[in-house]
Amino acid sequence: QEMLVESGGGSVQAGGSLRLSCATSGRTFSNHVMGWFRQGQGKEREFVAAISASGTVFSHADSVKGRFSISRDNAKNTMSLQMNSLKPEDMAVYYCAAKFGTLFSGRYDRPSDYEYWGQGTQVIVSS
Repeated sequence: QEMLVESGGGSVQAGGSLRLSCATSGRTFSNHVMGWFRQGQGKEREFVAAISASGTVFSHADSVKGRFSISRDNAKNTMSLQMNSLKPEDMAVYYCAAKFGTLFSGRYDRPSDYEYWGQGTQVIVSS
């Protein structure tokens, strides 16, 4: 039950929107920072966004700031990534991840910072 499961991926046209969800164990990750990473084909896994355990503090990569928005609902055991104004460069497999602590207790923008990972959900953006 410590697993993370992403959903909501699919194919959209450039400029469109998509909302990704990540199902968590809730209680298990209630004291964990949650984050989203993405990995394009042949590319390194890169940071997209992160949110504090309480859901009150968040951080977004410059490449998605103003377009993507991370949120979480611990009571419902879910975390989401609302993606608007999608660009072809956003096409990738998106992963949700979790690490114990807060956004201010250490690094959170590297894959190696996280302990738990989902299997990923693919996002395809056509132009």
